[in-house]
Amino acid sequence: MDEKAFQNKLAELMGEIASLPKAEREKLEKMAQQTKERHQRLKKSVSDLQESLDYLRLSIKYLVFDLEATRRENRYLRKLLEEDNAGRDEA
Repeated sequence: MDEKAFQNKLAELMGEIASLPKAEREKLEKMAQQTKERHQRLKKSVSDLQESLDYLRLSIKYLVFDLEATRRENRYLRKLLEEDNAGRDEA
């Protein structure tokens, strides 16, 4: 159920509750309000989780980039060392 459908169903429920006698209405209105609040907290939690996942994906991309750069640097430095050692062997 998407957000719009949830809000429509909740509004429909509130309309039905409003037509009940006062004693029953108060209890059900409280429950409907609690449901709305839980839904909002859940929606915020999902949003926070999505934001955390996005940050994690970005962090992983940076780590992979750094790892690849480190590997390139290591290959370059090994090549320099091998050339230096080869030059010393010839002398």
